[in-house]
Amino acid sequence: MEAGWKRSDPGLASGSGGANAADQAQPGPPDPSLRIAPGLNLIRSELRWRFSRASGPGGQNVNKTDARVELLFPLATTTALPPLLKGRALQRLASRLVEGQLVLVAEEHRSQWRNRQAALERLLALLRQAIVPPPPPRRATRPSRGSVERRLAAKRQRSTRKAQRGGGIRPEED
Repeated sequence: MEAGWKRSDPGLASGSGGANAADQAQPGPPDPSLRIAPGLNLIRSELRWRFSRASGPGGQNVNKTDARVELLFPLATTTALPPLLKGRALQRLASRLVEGQLVLVAEEHRSQWRNRQAALERLLALLRQAIVPPPPPRRATRPSRGSVERRLAAKRQRSTRKAQRGGGIRPEED
């Protein structure tokens, strides 16, 4: 056996090795690649992936590999976001939801792995933008006396300039 490796390690990729169900149910450290905001991380098990053949560059390989990626994220049922942020995101992304799921497609790269990264980055950017708090409401203010006077002076100046133009051909009066 290698030094430092234990059969009961919960971080093992396979489910065997003596780890009980309680060890496997506990989440490990948050994945930094799934961070939305400080203290907010997506749950990898909530992400669903679909793959298909992509159009575009790839030569003969494009007909053999499933490089197109669809990322489905259940925004309506996710447990990764607190209720306030989930409601805000649902409201702002309502037009992009399909049956409560956010669907992102990436097919700009030739490899499936890079398309997966692109779709995940897009999802994180969308969610970051969707959970931003709304700006404070605008407070109505009156224009200053100086700005009012400058505006009126400019109007008078334009008016006199246009009045001086005159000239031109005028119809004869009978």
